[in-house]
Amino acid sequence: MNLFVENDLAKSGLKIAFKQIFITFIVVMVCTGVIYFAWGKPFAKSALLGGLIGIIPNIVFALKAFRYAGAKSAKKVVESFFSGVKIKMVLTAILFSLVFKFLVIQPIPFFGMFCLVMVMPLLQPIFLKEK
Repeated sequence: MNLFVENDLAKSGLKIAFKQIFITFIVVMVCTGVIYFAWGKPFAKSALLGGLIGIIPNIVFALKAFRYAGAKSAKKVVESFFSGVKIKMVLTAILFSLVFKFLVIQPIPFFGMFCLVMVMPLLQPIFLKEK
C-alpha cells in the first residue's frame, strides 16, 4: 500500500490530477518567460509567484483528495475531498499573506497568473482527451 493512495482507482485519479498540475506548471513557466523578456524581472517574479500560489495548494489538495476511491470508501472519499479543500484554502491564504507581507510584487502579473492557474482546470479537458 502506498503512503498516499489506498487503491488503483485512487492512483488513476491522482495521476490525472498531477497531469493537470504539470500542464499548469508548464503554462506558468512559459508565460513567466514571455513576461520576463517583454517587461523584465520584477514582472516575471510577480507572475511566477502568482502561479506558484495557485499550484502549490493544488498539489496538496490532490494528495489529500485522491487518497481514497470506490464505493466501499465513499465516506472516506467525501471526508478527504472536503478536508483537502479546507487545507487548500488555508494554504492559499497563508501564501498570499506571506507574499504581501515580505515581498514587493507587481499586482497585474501576480493576479493575472493566479487567475490563469485558477482557470486552467476548466480548459484542460480540451488538452487531456484520451483516445
